Amino acid sequence: MAEAKSDAFSADLALALYWEAARASRLLLKHCRDCGKTHYYPRPLCVFCMSANTDWLEAAGVGTIYSWSVERRATPPYAIAFVTLPEGPTLLTAIVDCDLDALAIGQHVTLGFETREGQPVPVFRPA
Repeated sequence: MAEAKSDAFSADLALALYWEAARASRLLLKHCRDCGKTHYYPRPLCVFCMSANTDWLEAAGVGTIYSWSVERRATPPYAIAFVTLPEGPTLLTAIVDCDLDALAIGQHVTLGFETREGQPVPVFRPA
């Protein structure tokens, strides 16, 4: 069953470069050449103006916590957060390798990747 999920991630040709970069621990975003905005999760069309005139843009690998939540009933407890990137997008991600009680709005974090369900996914750690 896990292989079927992994295959589904790879099957979308429009995202082939995204997954290739993720396997190399690089986060790609989409940048629109018409309206100038950058979006994540990458899609072939700009989510702001619907233009197909988009390019891949590699994220700097840093961000700032906009908001977060800690799930303490889980074993082990974990944190998820909205992280705003300097390129513009805010993404929902996990915060890993951290003291859950020390997380703060405005805290600087750095990009990492973890394999989940057979696919590399972006996560962040305190800087």
